[in-house]
Amino acid sequence: MEWVALLLFLSVIVVLLAGFPVAFTLGGTALIFAGVGVLTGNFTEALLSSLPNRVFGIMTNETLVAVPLFVFMGVMLERARIAEELLETLSALFGSLRGGLGISVTVVGMLLAASTGIVGATVVTMGLLSLPTMLRRGYSPEISAGTICASGTLGQIIPPSIILVMLGDVMTSAYQQAQLKMGIFSPKTVSVGDLFAGALIPGLLLVLLYILYIIGVAFFRPTEMPAHVRTSDDKVSHWQVLQAVLPPILLIFAVLGSILAGLATPTEAAGVGAMGALLLAVFRRQLNLERLQEVMRSTLKISSMVFLILIGASVFSLVFRGYGGDDGVRAILEALPGGVIGAVIVVMLVMFLLGFVLDFIEITFVVVPIVGPVLLAMGLDPVWLGIMIAINLQTSFLTPPFGFALFYLRGVAPPGVTTQQIYRGAIPFVAIQIFALLLLAIFPDLVTWLPNRIYGG
Repeated sequence: MEWVALLLFLSVIVVLLAGFPVAFTLGGTALIFAGVGVLTGNFTEALLSSLPNRVFGIMTNETLVAVPLFVFMGVMLERARIAEELLETLSALFGSLRGGLGISVTVVGMLLAASTGIVGATVVTMGLLSLPTMLRRGYSPEISAGTICASGTLGQIIPPSIILVMLGDVMTSAYQQAQLKMGIFSPKTVSVGDLFAGALIPGLLLVLLYILYIIGVAFFRPTEMPAHVRTSDDKVSHWQVLQAVLPPILLIFAVLGSILAGLATPTEAAGVGAMGALLLAVFRRQLNLERLQEVMRSTLKISSMVFLILIGASVFSLVFRGYGGDDGVRAILEALPGGVIGAVIVVMLVMFLLGFVLDFIEITFVVVPIVGPVLLAMGLDPVWLGIMIAINLQTSFLTPPFGFALFYLRGVAPPGVTTQQIYRGAIPFVAIQIFALLLLAIFPDLVTWLPNRIYGG
């Protein structure tokens, strides 16, 4: 009955494209297929009895507690005007250099990515704050839009990232399943900390490549990135720079450093980050009761969406496996020419295309549990595979015409910036992303060296 599993997968995509809510689409469509299967005798209804245990497992999963805490941290930092102050300070510091404002936007995007980890929020915030400034200083709409979209998507790969927390939980389960199928009955584990360590070098590599591209444009096409004539209003003191940059950097080091040093689990570190963001907002006098309620409502809304999708994905996964979908996927991938390399290329291509219509959360909870165990059973490193998936989807979210980051920026861009200009600006950064993916494929040690060094894997 593998063809029914494929039909279930295609039906979910069609219903999602029709605009129905993701969580209810995943669970509802799967239950309809299960009900029809029970009535026709093609689905064992006893499989559904394990559903309460799955939901209870989600409720008691300590790693996933980090999600609402990191969301709270990100939303609080956004409301505390951290991004605004960072951008203003770094723009004044580097703005007089040719391409300096573009570099400032990239650096701020990196710091915001490490502080918030919420792609949509970062792109919208950067679009509102920096796009008008870049256009006012004579930057071309293309390079302005491309820089903002690319730096805004860094939240997917630079730790501590909510997305890496969710991906780490899914990859842990997939890795254990793969080892059990290989006859290893004392399986090794892969943690969120492993993914955080594995993402550090690739994330910084992307930032470096972005900056090199901006410098190249400033050198070869100076009219697109003119130097800014500094006025007395633009001057900043060393104390102002420290005030703007030091608090978020210290918060990032406290969260990420405690995880990598083995002093705290990701959940404990997320608690430190949430409290640190709260204290930072109080210290800057950016917090009152109304703003705190706003932050908590936003945190509740985002967290509820994540966990509802996770529960819906659990129902989908259960029914998909009940129809033998996992065996069908394994047979297809193993039959592909090129062995493991061919399988990885096909999976990456499919995920890239799915990234046009599905969010990272949906792909993480629906697609990765299906293909992950099969690829890992072929001998791939789980940390390398997880980072490749994350960067691949980051590339998908940047790619015209359906990239989510482009839609976010289009929603806040001034009327004078056209959709075509946003698309043209994103294309060079998509090429950079693909180049980075090729580098990681050729030199996997760029991902695995640091986790092995820290955790002795």
